[in-house]
Formats: sequence, C-alpha cells, structure tokens
Amino acid sequence: MSLKFSNTTSDFLEWDTMLKLTRSLFKDKNYDMSLLITLGSFWGLRISDLLNLTWNQILNTEQLEIIEKKTGERRSIKINTQLQKHIAECFSVIQPRKIESKCFLSQKGTVYSVQRINVILKELKTKYNIRIDHFSSHSLRKTFGRAVYNNSENNAEFALVKLSELFNHSDVRTTRKYLGLRNDELMETYEMLKS
Repeated sequence: MSLKFSNTTSDFLEWDTMLKLTRSLFKDKNYDMSLLITLGSFWGLRISDLLNLTWNQILNTEQLEIIEKKTGERRSIKINTQLQKHIAECFSVIQPRKIESKCFLSQKGTVYSVQRINVILKELKTKYNIRIDHFSSHSLRKTFGRAVYNNSENNAEFALVKLSELFNHSDVRTTRKYLGLRNDELMETYEMLKS
C-alpha cells in the first residue's frame, strides 16, 4: 500500500537491460533476485503472485498454472526452455530445503514482503547503474508488456489485445496507457513536424 498522494509510477526496463541485470545478479550470486526479475519480466505476473510461487510449481515443467491473487482468474503460462534452464540453475545453487518451499525467501526464511522487494530493487538500480526512473516490483510486469508490444511491430494492435487479455484490463486503451504508449505516441507527433 502506498501513501496517499505519493508517486506510485513504475517504469519498464529495456529488455536487453533486464537480461544483462539478471546475468550480473546470477554471476554475483544474488540468485533469488536474478530469478525474481527474470520470472517477472518473462511472465508479467504481479509481485503478489511471484512471491507465492513454490519450486514444485516452476521446476522441471513446461507450463505454470496459477490462480491470480488479485483477480481470482486462472492463468496458464508456457515456460520456454531457456527459462527452464535458468530456473534449474537457480534451484541448484539456492538448494531449498523442500521442493514445496516458496521460491523467494529472505535470510530469515520468510517470504519477502513487497516493500522489501521494492527496497532491494532500488538498491540494485544504484549498484548496477540501471537507467530507469522509477524501478519497483511493478516494473517487471511492465517490462513484460513492453517486450511483447515491441516484438510485435508488424501487428502491434493485436499485441495490445493479447496484453489487455493477459493483464485483465477492461479495454485496449487501458493497456496502451499502462504501457506508457499513449504519451510516447503523442510526443512522436511533435517529431513529425519539420521546419
């Protein structure tokens, strides 16, 4: 929960920046944050759903089935082979006590809070000199959305329809605004004018 009238904006990471960050985190033995940022960016799940994941849900499987906490909607997610490999590598080095354990546990053995994740992400922004204004747990969901949209240049409107469905938005306009596309498109209008 944020304070009343506080800024709750979050920005997306460029895809290459996200990949570089997750590789650096893994190399620096920060396996849980490498996995959290990767899963959030590849799947577009809300942080509440990410923090609720258990190893047996994501390890050695091609598909994740969850009921989203906020919406109560069922969601199926295909886990590509590259991501399966990263999950297995993280599992191998984290070595959880049980396969039924939550994936994202603090040193105290409790699931991270959303607030703690946001503090950690701000620390990572500074430590790894990440160029993003507002980096929070919601940035991962927006990173997913922007990557889907950017990789669908030939059919961007269809990508927005798919994202609207995945994000459970009421309409495509909401998704466009959510991804910050509306403002970007409006600003491009000024670039079209030549003197």
